[in-house]
Amino acid sequence: MFRFFLTCFCLLLLFFVGVVLGMQKANTGLVNMRGYDDPSLRQAAQIRNEEGVLKPELFGKQVDSHDLEDKKKKLEEMKAFNAFSSLGKKATEGTKELTTRIIDFIVPE
Repeated sequence: MFRFFLTCFCLLLLFFVGVVLGMQKANTGLVNMRGYDDPSLRQAAQIRNEEGVLKPELFGKQVDSHDLEDKKKKLEEMKAFNAFSSLGKKATEGTKELTTRIIDFIVPE
């Protein structure tokens, strides 16, 4: 019986060490894939300070507040309809109404 427990413990220890080493190898692979160690990759977002004025850049293009306002207006004009969102809202309202009726039926005022 002791040998069985010792064998199981050794196998569990071996599997645990294997999992930890695998996680470390995966982490190293992810870091290399993202390019953290590669100095030739540029940053996606940068903020430059020119003559006391901060100028944000995304992927090398200047970003102005006017661009953001235009995009906001376009989104408001489109009034995008999301079927899943409206379906979720209806399901929520129905569930709320059902639970309220059940509680009122069980506990009358």
